[in-house]
Amino acid sequence: MDTKKILIIDDSAFMRRVISDIIKSDSRCEVVGTARNGKEGLDKIKELNPDVVTLDIEMPEMNGLEMLEQLKKTNINVPVIVMSTLAIEGREETIKALELGAIDFVTKPQNIFKVDTEEMRVKLINKLLMTVTVNASKISRQTPILKSRFNSFNSIRSRSVTKNNCTGISNLVAIGCSTGGPKALQYVLPYLPKNLDAGIIIVQHMPAGFTKSLAQRLNQLSEIKVKEAEDNEIIEKGTAYIAPGNYHLKVVQDNKCNLIIKLTKDPHLRGHRPAVDIMMNSLVNLNINNITGVIMTGMGFDGNEGLNNIKKNHDIHIIAQNEETCVVYGMPKAVVNSGIADEIVPLESISDSILKKVGVH
Repeated sequence: MDTKKILIIDDSAFMRRVISDIIKSDSRCEVVGTARNGKEGLDKIKELNPDVVTLDIEMPEMNGLEMLEQLKKTNINVPVIVMSTLAIEGREETIKALELGAIDFVTKPQNIFKVDTEEMRVKLINKLLMTVTVNASKISRQTPILKSRFNSFNSIRSRSVTKNNCTGISNLVAIGCSTGGPKALQYVLPYLPKNLDAGIIIVQHMPAGFTKSLAQRLNQLSEIKVKEAEDNEIIEKGTAYIAPGNYHLKVVQDNKCNLIIKLTKDPHLRGHRPAVDIMMNSLVNLNINNITGVIMTGMGFDGNEGLNNIKKNHDIHIIAQNEETCVVYGMPKAVVNSGIADEIVPLESISDSILKKVGVH
């Protein structure tokens, strides 16, 4: 089997050595070069043609974000994994890096001497090997250009319905995504109108802290309100709630049929907390007119079990992102192969599919 060529870009000689040692510990990978900043990194990418690049953000001369900008300008589609700090500014910069086309990120421990641990080794190697499978031609480093909303929104009729004596919302959209999801969500949420006749709940596999920065960025881009979910808050129309990292998101219902978010620290499910299946399974017995399930780019099959359970017990319309527009065609593939997808659409069409299903109020 061919070994995968990895280029390390980091201004710290210590970090370059530690990352190199981790990569060299796995026979499936080899370090083909290192660079001290983005400028050197660009030259090494052109010279060495690596399969994957690990990229620090804070570097002299040309930082990681500036290098990603240059990759965008020169149309070089090498997969990049960002080595991120846990600081607040590091979280914001990481979201920006994903927006600029980085595939994924690995968080550095706050104590630099804890970098060389088995947990870090497994995490980094797994992400490197996953990233190698990404089709470089699918890496989008372009920022979505928001289309004129009013042309498409005016044709959408109001579908607000009151069910029994319920005062809660009638429509719920549940979205699950993983690798490639932060950027993909920029092609969905900003295209939805603020008078959307549905609440939206989202599980994006991401560590604690980063989900808040992601929500803030998406809120800046969107007409609907986007926020990190909080325990016990009532789901409202025109608002998207992103499950916070390290918490599962469930939905329960009160005696007025209000949909209420419950955050739990139940055990990880197949390595994930939050997990899409946990969120989807909590919707099975809700008293609500319509549920729209959306499964987008990501590794593995999280979400498939929960969507299958809803399909058996409830009126649900399931939208799967198509293979051609996924960074990683894992989670949507599982849903498609299960035969439960009602629509298989490209990323840029998901917002239209949601709108047609739930309407406006």
